[in-house]
This record gives sequence, C-alpha cells and structure tokens, in this order.
Amino acid sequence: METTQDLLQTKASVIGARRALDALGADVPLIVSVTVETTGTMLLGSEIGAALTALEPLGIDMIGLNCATGPAEMSEHLRYLARHSRIPLSCMPNAGLPVLTSDGAHYPLSPAELADAQETFVRDYGLSLIGGCCGTTPEHLRQVVERVRDLTPTVREPRPEPGAASLYQTVPFRQDTSYMAIGERTNANGSKKFREAMLEARWDDCVEMARDQIREGAHMLDLCVDYVGRDGVADMEELAGRFATASTLPIVLDSTEVEVIRAGLEKLGGRAVINSVNYEDGDGPESRFAKVTRLAQEHGAALIALTIDEEGQARTVEHKVAIAERLIEDLTGNWGIQESDILIDTLTFTICTGQEESRKDGIATIEAIRELKRRHPDVQTTLGLSNISFGLNPAARILLNSVFLDECVKAGLDSAIVHASKILPIARFDDEQVTTALDLIYDRRAEGLPTRCRS
Repeated sequence: METTQDLLQTKASVIGARRALDALGADVPLIVSVTVETTGTMLLGSEIGAALTALEPLGIDMIGLNCATGPAEMSEHLRYLARHSRIPLSCMPNAGLPVLTSDGAHYPLSPAELADAQETFVRDYGLSLIGGCCGTTPEHLRQVVERVRDLTPTVREPRPEPGAASLYQTVPFRQDTSYMAIGERTNANGSKKFREAMLEARWDDCVEMARDQIREGAHMLDLCVDYVGRDGVADMEELAGRFATASTLPIVLDSTEVEVIRAGLEKLGGRAVINSVNYEDGDGPESRFAKVTRLAQEHGAALIALTIDEEGQARTVEHKVAIAERLIEDLTGNWGIQESDILIDTLTFTICTGQEESRKDGIATIEAIRELKRRHPDVQTTLGLSNISFGLNPAARILLNSVFLDECVKAGLDSAIVHASKILPIARFDDEQVTTALDLIYDRRAEGLPTRCRS
C-alpha cells in the first residue's frame, strides 16, 4: 500500500490484504508507505506518530514514506520512525519539490543529490528499502543503486512507545508527569446527559461532550453506547464516525457486544483500545473473550483486560494477580499481543457500604497493582476509578476518588477512567480530609468511632 493519505483507508487495505492472503494460504510481505505533505502531516492531518501507532500493530512487515516531498522534507519523519519503529523502514522521495516552469513542473533534485540523501538515510536511519518517486529517472535510480550497493543499513535500537492514536496524534500509555486520564462522560450508562443526547439523536451535543473532556485534560475518551432497546451497532457507527474526525484524542471502545465493538473499529482511523475482555464465560473458541481478542488482533487494537474469571470478580490480591497472570500469558502466548498493549484492570469496588466484607477492597486493589507491576513492568494498568466512592455525596466522592487515585498511582497505576475535572491535586485538600480518606481506604479504625461510612 503506497502513497496512502488516509489512515482508515490504509488500515482497511491492510486488513483486506491480510484476509485475502489467509484465504489463499499465501505469505508475502505487507509494506505500507504513507505520504506526508509539506505541512508535516498526512493529507487528513495525521502526524507520523499516529501513523506508526495505528499501522504497526496490524502486523505489517515494513513502513515508510513516499511521494509529496523530496528527501529533505522527509528527514525528521524518518528520524521518528527510526527511533520508534520495531519493523524495517523504507523511503521513496520525489526528486525534490516541483518547480513550475514554462514547460510545466520541474523536479530540481539531481541524481547525485538523491543518491547523497539516500546514502545518508541508510547510514543514519537504517533504511532497508529505498528508491524514488515522482520526478526520478532511470539515472536517479542508477546512481542511488551505485551509491548504496555495498552499504549495510545501520543497526537501529528502537524505543517503541506503546499507546493509542486518534486520526491525528498518538498518545502514549505512560504519561511523563501523571496518569493517563480516560474520560468517562461519553458513556450512555454512566452519563445521563450523554445518554439523553444519544437517545434523541442530538449527535452534535454528544460531540461537544467529547470536546469538553478534551478541554478538561483527558488523554483518551471512553465511548459506550450500550443501552437496552437501542441498535448499538447503528449508534456506534454514528458516534465513532463523528468522534473519529471531531476528536483529537484516541477512543476507548466500551461495549459488551462484539458487533458494536467491530462497528467502532471500522470507523476509527487511529488505534483504539477495547474495553474489555475477561474470563466470565471462559476462554473457549466461542467465548466472548476469544471473539473480542480476535477483533483486537485483526484491527491492531490494545486491550483492557478485567480480573474476572469463571468464579466471578476477583476481590483478594491473590485472586486478582492470578487472573492477571492468566490473562497476560494467554494474550501474549496464544494471541501474539504485546505485554505493553495489555491494560489490566484489577477492579475496585465501593468501600462505602459499611459492610465488613468490603472494607478492605481498596487495599486489595492497590496491592494487586503493586504486585502486578513488580512482576510485569511492561504491562499497563488501568482502573474504573469512580466505583470506589459509590454511595457518597458529590464532595466526598471528589475527595475519596482523588486520594485513592493518588495511592494507586504511587503503587504503579498507569491510567484511570475518570471525570478528569473532578480529580483534584492532594494539595487542594486539608490534612484532616486526606487523613480521613486514607483511613477509609486502608481500613484504619480508631477506638470508639463508628465503623460505617457516612455520606
């Protein structure tokens, strides 16, 4: 696939080619060459990082650049690919940027200049496949071949940056200074405002809610359209199709229905995260786990995996970690998914019921995260945060959610599904408030105080 300008079209081409190869029992290399304009992005606005994040997980054999510009304009994009791509690289530049003359378009780069550029790229960026595009002649290519004939591409030591991508940009799963915030408000089950807008087909209002979360500091958006009596596939096609171009953030596709997830994947040009898989109905070939994982594998999506098995939701540290180990071994060993593309959710439950059996649930979540990160530092961790404070009044929920999130991040949490504007820095609370929240989280009881949680 060459001269590709649209990531959704490119992904569709790769998936179609892979299906055709599988049907024929054939095995040939799949190479993708994207076209980056003089603006520094692909025609639809995609940065090179978004292209790499979206396309490499599809199992392609090589990625590179061709057309639109000469080698000078490609250099920084090739530098990025050389630094981050696990797979070999290619480059087919034009013979410079065309100059309009009385005789039509003229490409100014001489054969020797193209050969100079390609030699530099092979030496500096370790390119494996080179050539020329518009404006290049047999003499251009003859000199390129002569120049690089005896060169061995420089051995690269790439530093992959696991993440998701919108059509426009890539977002790493590991944020430099904080956790990765997944906005929870575009969820028909969790947001009445969003649900009502969806039910009334006020699509622009749904998009505006997504944009609100961008302004509030979210890094990704959780999109859930599941609602009793609705055509989830149609709703997902409508909203994922709109979010694909209206949102600069990657989308987390949140559904219990396999076909709804598929509908979302087929609308998103970037790289999505699927929420979620678990072992509730086992791991057989017809299980939901297998069906969703197969979708993730084909579409190159990352996966949120919940610590739920055939016995139910894990409550203890040991059970959470045991299911997480099973998930990681299964997804990596049987499905070829990278550890760094798995987001384990160790689950949290409300600690505000006053029931004795739930008082240590917060501790179990924190310690499971800590142990999981010790065993698997490359695996991502995530959490549906707001469950912890269910039953409290709004002000108390903000306090408990913020303090609990801080404790989880200290234990190694990488991301959380949150209402980003309602998570506050710990410094915004006074010491007594923080101590009270910590007492609740760690089940620290003072003599003579009531043991039930007050809202």
